[in-house]
Amino acid sequence: MTPFVHKTLVVQLQAGGAERCPVLAHLTYDADDPFAVTAVFAHDGRVLARWRLDREMLADGLDKAVGMGDVRFRPVATGPWHELRMDFFGDARTDGGRHRAVVYAWAPAVAAFLRETWEAVPPGREEVRVDDFLAEILATGWA
Repeated sequence: MTPFVHKTLVVQLQAGGAERCPVLAHLTYDADDPFAVTAVFAHDGRVLARWRLDREMLADGLDKAVGMGDVRFRPVATGPWHELRMDFFGDARTDGGRHRAVVYAWAPAVAAFLRETWEAVPPGREEVRVDDFLAEILATGWA
């Protein structure tokens, strides 16, 4: 059986300068893709966005600012409240900027999820089955 970890969190979405609004974040870790965490953001049963995130970068973002591309993480503390700020950049807008969404998650909940993933596959023990991957490419004609 492949280790699989799933956690649903209520997070706060802020987009387009609007106030924060609560949405669900479904975080999933599958040992078959050991370096990634899938985050699906949903509201009222509708998927708003799906991102594949680097597990190590997600963990690092709990302690320091990381990322410089489409995804960036950094810790934010307001009094006793500790959050993980996740900035997601999308396609270009007509004004030359880029679409952007900011998600705030309760940092202890993200840390608890990551601990479960580390129990499934400890850091440094991730395996990539290159032969299986190449066989799949050749079988499906991805070349």
